[in-house]
Amino acid sequence: MRKWGLLLSLVLIIGVLAGCSEKSGDKSIKLAYVAWDSEIASTNVVREVLETKLGYKVEMLQVDAGPMWTGIADGSADAMVAAWLPSTHASYMEKYASDIEDLGPNLNGTKTGLTVPAYMDITSIEDLKNADTLTALDGQIIGIEPGAGIMMATEKAMEEYALSDYKLVESSSAAMAQELQKAYDAQKPIVVTGWTPHWMFAKMDLKYLEDPKGVYGGDEQIHTVVRKGLKEDKADAYAFLDKFEWTPDDMAAVMVAIQEGASPEDAAKDWVAANEDKVNAWVEGIE
Repeated sequence: MRKWGLLLSLVLIIGVLAGCSEKSGDKSIKLAYVAWDSEIASTNVVREVLETKLGYKVEMLQVDAGPMWTGIADGSADAMVAAWLPSTHASYMEKYASDIEDLGPNLNGTKTGLTVPAYMDITSIEDLKNADTLTALDGQIIGIEPGAGIMMATEKAMEEYALSDYKLVESSSAAMAQELQKAYDAQKPIVVTGWTPHWMFAKMDLKYLEDPKGVYGGDEQIHTVVRKGLKEDKADAYAFLDKFEWTPDDMAAVMVAIQEGASPEDAAKDWVAANEDKVNAWVEGIE
């Protein structure tokens, strides 16, 4: 009986210690992202580094832009690398600035705006008011998910440029790119909500329509945003996220690989393996 009592006590002590260790060193993290090709690429690269270099179990939360920001602000998600600032996500930043921590840019040189194939003979958003152009485009601007910053900017552009005869078609990033590719292959006119970096600019000869009223703003950055308290809870993950920074060419390499048939996980894994020096710099000195 005494042996059984000692054994039971030992099991209980080990269980308590294991529970304390698990609680204090929780190696799980939730990344929120929107299903844009650019953010699918970046978030999967971040996941690959967190899992293979820092030993985390990563949960990916694919949501629309609004819930992505809300999730970071209320703590139901830990981090995102998908905040387009200062213009595209300006309304979300204004709303949640006091509830999140902005770690700054992870990518410089982004741009958003209305995009057309280079073979179209229009150059400005103003040109969309032309009756022949309106007819050729069937009165449609092909958009992405409702609530996305670029969709809100496009709604504003339609007001500023008096494009009331047009309909902004809600779809998704993938559906928009499919429609663009189909029209491009047939050399037909089309206008879409576009942004760079995006694989479609590598695969097709496209151009942004000039925006003389400045509705879409100038060049932007993509920022890393984390929940309050992440630095204290998961110091190593926080340190990596704070260091994470890459280039439009880096992102484009992952996006093109995915577009050509690789899974997002495999494309990220291949990029991380091929860019060891850059990845090591992100995690150097992190314990």
